[in-house]
Amino acid sequence: MPETSAPQIHAVHSADHDAIAGLPWHLPLGEWPQDFLGGLPRGISRHVVRFVEIGDEVLAIKETDDRRALREFDILGVLGNLAVPTVEPRAYVTNRSTTSAMELPGALLTAYLNFSLPYRALFSRSLAADAADRLVDALAVLLARLHLVGFYWGDVSLSNTLFRRDADAYAAYVVDAETGELHDQLSDGQRQMDLRIARTNIAGDFLDLQAAGLIESTVDPMAAGERLFEAYNGLWRELTRVEEFSVNERWRIDERIRRLNDLGFDLGELTVTTDLDGVSLLVEPKVVEPNHHSRRLLRLTGIGANENQARTMLNDLDSHRSAPGFTGGAHGSGELPAELDEDQAARLWLDEVYKPLISAIPENLTHKLEPGQIFYEFVEHRRVMSRARQRDIPTMEAIAYFIVDYLSNLPDEALYVDSQKF
Repeated sequence: MPETSAPQIHAVHSADHDAIAGLPWHLPLGEWPQDFLGGLPRGISRHVVRFVEIGDEVLAIKETDDRRALREFDILGVLGNLAVPTVEPRAYVTNRSTTSAMELPGALLTAYLNFSLPYRALFSRSLAADAADRLVDALAVLLARLHLVGFYWGDVSLSNTLFRRDADAYAAYVVDAETGELHDQLSDGQRQMDLRIARTNIAGDFLDLQAAGLIESTVDPMAAGERLFEAYNGLWRELTRVEEFSVNERWRIDERIRRLNDLGFDLGELTVTTDLDGVSLLVEPKVVEPNHHSRRLLRLTGIGANENQARTMLNDLDSHRSAPGFTGGAHGSGELPAELDEDQAARLWLDEVYKPLISAIPENLTHKLEPGQIFYEFVEHRRVMSRARQRDIPTMEAIAYFIVDYLSNLPDEALYVDSQKF
């Protein structure tokens, strides 16, 4: 019998090592017994991809050669450290072989992204008419964020992306980075190459959807690629362009910052250069940080949410803060005291709106949507109810109707399981 060596398992967390070691690495991934596998929706991939349960979580396993597994593991780790939305690398496996000593490819293990779906699974559901546009817009934002940190993707597509609901939009996450390259800064040529690849791949993604009967044959696949091109270029200009103002137009700097905030970005640094004659100001954004609303919400309330979900919560907080009787029983008078600052208002909003909603969700419904999306859907449901009844709906009444009439009828999205067999 030929001698076989044990696979080398490199895990981020030592607690995962033994559990991962217990998987049947001596078999090609496509031949693993059904007992090890989970039926989760998969996008189109050049590699064999399967899902397994390790303890209380699900890991995605992609079969690839040893060198690529290590490289992608490192790239995903760096992107995560740079706060780019991506799947979390958990381990990579090398030195695999069968019991007869035949070499097998290596493998990359990443954490399954809860409440996320590949684009084909999304289109298998009933989506709003503009869902395709919103997916492409989400990918444009992700690509801009990648380029800001110096990452050339090299294979931009809907297939290499996972999507999570973010209020009435979507948030996009990198799920396949094996073709990517990290640089200190990208050249315009590198960015344009990524865009050209994106336009071609997205057209292919939409042709695939048409072939599967998931979108109408009248949809123009090339138009989707053009939309990404336009959305990306508009965002990139806003994030990076240098502007010149007159010295008496400093208010325009504030407007520029507000526009960036509306897009979900903050300025970490702003360089302002004054001409020798003092006539004009040259404004150049140096560091652009994403997730402005998410970080503000986290600071005020401790709630982690996607960007548009956070925007909805902050808007509701501000609206609730200005309403008569906002303070409930906390201050007795029922009037908003002048000294109530933003932090105090946030604590009261948590106690009077957010926590009552989340605590009222029955345990069997907690997997329908993530908490941030639950709150967004609640706000929209309450708004529709108020309009229909032409009155404000008290919070607890609105919560009761929301749970019974809306949330209970949604499919689970925490760990979306389909009937596909491997």
